[in-house]
Amino acid sequence: MSKNTTKAKTIAPASGKLGILTPGIGAVASTFIAGVLAARSQGAAPIGSVSQMAHVRLGSKEENRNPKINEFVPLATLDDLVFGGWDPVSANALDAARTAGVLEDKDLAPISSELEGVVAMDAVFDNKWVTRLEGTRVKKETSKWAQAEALIADIASFGEENGCDRMVMVWCGSTEAYQEASDVHMTLAAFEEGLKNDDDNISPSQIYAYASIQAGVPFANGAPNLSVDLPCMQELADARNVPIAGKDFKTGQTLMKTLIAPGLKARMLGLRGWFSTNILGNRDGEVLDAPENFKTKESSKLGVIDTILQPETYPDLYGNIDHVVRINYYPPRGDNKEGWDAIDIFGWMGYPMQMKIDFLCRDSILAAPIVLDLALFLDLAARAGESGIQEWLSFYFKAPQEANNNPEHDIFIQQTKLKNTLREWMGEQPVTHSEAG
Repeated sequence: MSKNTTKAKTIAPASGKLGILTPGIGAVASTFIAGVLAARSQGAAPIGSVSQMAHVRLGSKEENRNPKINEFVPLATLDDLVFGGWDPVSANALDAARTAGVLEDKDLAPISSELEGVVAMDAVFDNKWVTRLEGTRVKKETSKWAQAEALIADIASFGEENGCDRMVMVWCGSTEAYQEASDVHMTLAAFEEGLKNDDDNISPSQIYAYASIQAGVPFANGAPNLSVDLPCMQELADARNVPIAGKDFKTGQTLMKTLIAPGLKARMLGLRGWFSTNILGNRDGEVLDAPENFKTKESSKLGVIDTILQPETYPDLYGNIDHVVRINYYPPRGDNKEGWDAIDIFGWMGYPMQMKIDFLCRDSILAAPIVLDLALFLDLAARAGESGIQEWLSFYFKAPQEANNNPEHDIFIQQTKLKNTLREWMGEQPVTHSEAG
């Protein structure tokens, strides 16, 4: 028998209702909500959700302790969840689901009344940041400070009207135009002054993040926007004792990269080039068709390979890589994104080889369980007294936010980190790579 050497955290029970708020009720959010409703009413398996389906080994293999994660840690149950959010286009989750076309009518019909009951609140929206969308359901407040106050009021009203004991917020909105951090983002005082002065460098997603953290609500960023990966937000999260995580859901093509690149490195096979292109026809594809928005996504996607392959350590194998990423808006494809990868590798005596991947994925189907897991795990972190950046949730992101700005991208290392965090919080010994399971 293994001997526990870790003291368990004191974690408040997951009692009462957990409200999950999503800025953006589009393809991803409506698919997420529909999946949870189907699981609750019809017993549909929450496929893709680590929190609901994965097991975690405890102690040595001989002990044969291998509970499901949601039986091991005190997570909110699916029956505890209440849904809400904001959207500049869709009136409710049913309208969003029908417009997105991700799910078939036969799957929407049994839960249509519940989806219709998830009514979108008017959004904080600025066409400057998402030029390909026209927002019609937007807040009347034009001052950014007033918009932040309106969002904080929305959060409070939603919690009261729905009897929520706790809430979390997960950004499911569009990718905003590319920007770099500026002076207004360096301190909380500068950011709040910027809100009052309507600083042009403050984007809608940053207003949502500020409102969420100020209201004591954990926040996860599912897009590559600058939102909580800013000094001002980290300062606020620490001051308010609120957990945060980001950024950019790891779904299709980047998921494949974090699976394949560690394998190439493990076998010490060289990489000369990796060309990636995507065709996508949903709202996300339309938004990313604008160069300023694609640049934001590109910066998120390009950072993955270098971190995994460590070219500074293995210059002969990975010191001269051409990494190219393209996204093409193609309306007939809808939400069924297709990712093509042409990978040029080399092996013994430098002889070249090639890999070709054609991933016919469904973007929102892959993203929906990530929303669920992040919501449940951030709520767990809050009840465990955690605050600030939750590095253990890097498993879910293309551009993981880490305190030392040295993120880990290898999905297998990320998985071990996630499970070890849960083990330690529950007073179990962490598992090393040689024992991982």
